[in-house]
Amino acid sequence: RSCCHGEAKMARGKPPPVLSLAPLEILLLLNSWYFAAYFVAEILFFIYKSLVLPYASANLALDLVMLFLYLGVEIIRIFFGSKGNLSQRKVPLTISLVLLGPSTIMAIYYLIMQTYVLRLELTINAILLIFYVFELVLYIVGLMSFSSIIAAD
Repeated sequence: RSCCHGEAKMARGKPPPVLSLAPLEILLLLNSWYFAAYFVAEILFFIYKSLVLPYASANLALDLVMLFLYLGVEIIRIFFGSKGNLSQRKVPLTISLVLLGPSTIMAIYYLIMQTYVLRLELTINAILLIFYVFELVLYIVGLMSFSSIIAAD
């Protein structure tokens, strides 16, 4: 009768605990807006660099393709992070946590390893990495608290 276990709790007047993390949701929202601005800024930086600097076509194409792949990974990561946090589910939150790895690698690539790095790019990528560190901590806290739901049931 595991299907009725949740109903029995509600019948006793005890709603299930809300364990989703407001700070994580706020951080994911801020990160989504920041990444949108970051993406536009990077496109503008690439236009500037291609006009002013001797940028090889192959390197420019590689950096742009990687930027669009980064955009895709980041959209999926933020979506699953928010979905997992709001629904208090471990699987979407774990997917988002796993995608934090490629996102961090891409931020480091644009921080130090792309063909030309502008000083402003150093700053915006460092801010992005700070977002990732805070999200990592909150992902771990969220996963631990969502695990307590299963342990308590």
